[in-house]
Amino acid sequence: MENKDRELLGPWGEVQAVDLLRREGYAILACGYSCRFGEIDIIARDRTYIVFAEVKLRRSAAYGQAREFVDLRKQARIKKTAMLYLAQNETALQPRFDVIEVYAPDGAATKRPVLNHLENAFE
Repeated sequence: MENKDRELLGPWGEVQAVDLLRREGYAILACGYSCRFGEIDIIARDRTYIVFAEVKLRRSAAYGQAREFVDLRKQARIKKTAMLYLAQNETALQPRFDVIEVYAPDGAATKRPVLNHLENAFE
């Protein structure tokens, strides 16, 4: 895969995840939120939760499920980034950390990617 294709694939996967969250009834608050601690792919809300979602795209699960690539170090960065977001954007909603797996065997040319929304994937 060429570097240009790889650069386009991440944003394409995040668009798929945003579409999924909208279909599930979430309001999207931010995409690609970043600060000195790290980045959060998608921040969304429903009536109960403010969701900090990490999107992981893979062509297949041959080398492990996409969720397995959100290791403890990555989780810690996401949590720290979420804390800063919450300090700047007060809310009464309960925070939750989700992972959205996107499986796209043909990359961005995949017609029907498989998406798995894992709620409360880590604490």
